[in-house]
Amino acid sequence: MKQNKQVVLVTGAGSGIGRAVALSLARAGHQVYASMREIQQTNRERTDALLEVARKENLSLDVVELDVLSEVACQAAVNQILAKQGRLDVVVNNAGMLMTGITEAFSVEQAARIIDTNALSWLRVNRAVLPAMRRQGYGLLMYVGSTTARLHEPFLGPYIASKAAGDAIAEIMGMEVRPFGIESVILVPGAFTSGTEHFAHSNAPEYLAIEQQYGDLPDRIASLGDRLNAIDAANGDALDVSAVGQAAVDVLAMPRGQRPFRVVIDGQRKGTEAIDAVYHEKQVAFLRQMGLEDLAPPAPRQMP
Repeated sequence: MKQNKQVVLVTGAGSGIGRAVALSLARAGHQVYASMREIQQTNRERTDALLEVARKENLSLDVVELDVLSEVACQAAVNQILAKQGRLDVVVNNAGMLMTGITEAFSVEQAARIIDTNALSWLRVNRAVLPAMRRQGYGLLMYVGSTTARLHEPFLGPYIASKAAGDAIAEIMGMEVRPFGIESVILVPGAFTSGTEHFAHSNAPEYLAIEQQYGDLPDRIASLGDRLNAIDAANGDALDVSAVGQAAVDVLAMPRGQRPFRVVIDGQRKGTEAIDAVYHEKQVAFLRQMGLEDLAPPAPRQMP
């Protein structure tokens, strides 16, 4: 494996954090496959824009078709990369969606859809890449999580449920693949109100009649972006999505075996690192009692 140029697959790379991660890693010298669905249809403009940046900056970045909701599509994209490169060193599970509103007003089908997109898709993508990584004897599963999986907030019920579910999948699969030399890292961003289309494309609850029963409480949702910006400004940390891209670059630059399991990038400074530290301590202690300490994830870290 060439340590200075790794082959990386990034899901949901058409916009926001995924696009920032894909470009940051390509600019750091890695071979990046930026994936998204419908690259010749719905996402043709995003595909062309990424390829134009790659051309102008002479980056090793290609765009591949990948729908994280399809097991066949996940496997096909991975097979395409393996056919070209002969290996796959890193996968960044990033594809996701947002829902904001009163939790009771979301349909069960909406909740199922976001859990499928934000959590179960990680299982699909991992299932496609892990056989190759086991054969290689190394690999890195990277995920884009959320501080909300640790500190819950109102108006994000289905979203937070999906991120918590994804976090659990990442953590448990990380234990199970460690004996094969495969590492796992969860990038844990706070909220970003710029550089991403998450808020603009957020899905509203299906049952308006239920939401209306909450009086003026839903009206507070409209001000959340401004409140987050005010918190960032007060902390002096007006981060944008490029900070997550840089965190991914920093993680890949670390020697294998020395990467942390969680990396927090949070302009709001919510303090989830303190929760992570206690959680890790208790988790390792319990795994030790079970005789499974060798499967325990490495300690978390906050990137500067």
